Amino acid sequence: MNTLIGTYECKVDTKGRLMLPSGLKKQMLSILEEGFVLKRSVFQPCLELYPMSQWNALMEKMNGLNRFSKKNNDFIRKFSAGVKMIEIDGNGRLLIPKDLIAFAGIEKELVVSSAINIVEIWDKDNYESVISNSDDFAELAEDVMGNDIDE
Repeated sequence: MNTLIGTYECKVDTKGRLMLPSGLKKQMLSILEEGFVLKRSVFQPCLELYPMSQWNALMEKMNGLNRFSKKNNDFIRKFSAGVKMIEIDGNGRLLIPKDLIAFAGIEKELVVSSAINIVEIWDKDNYESVISNSDDFAELAEDVMGNDIDE
């Protein structure tokens, strides 16, 4: 799996089960059996679904942090708060734990959106609010990508 593509509107049932959109599931066929990690986003009120291989690569990087630094320990603790291992069942569903549903403010309708090599899970209203705030996107794009001279 190189990158994931797509944004999908879905519903979560009363038990917190989300049916993985078929377009996304097709892209993830080779990694479905690996399992996933679901966690709180650092910057937004959404959830991040990491394929296990992506999670392990990130953990390898974090494992290099000096644990005798308070700042590093605080970061690791907060970053890993609420982290859950997730499996996709035979029907293509994943169960979102109640504490993570509460963190993301998920009601019934949600948006599942690819973010390069992970998947973000948003309450639909929160997602629309963040995406529609495009006033500063042109400036952000220039700041992040404008100085990239590799073409």
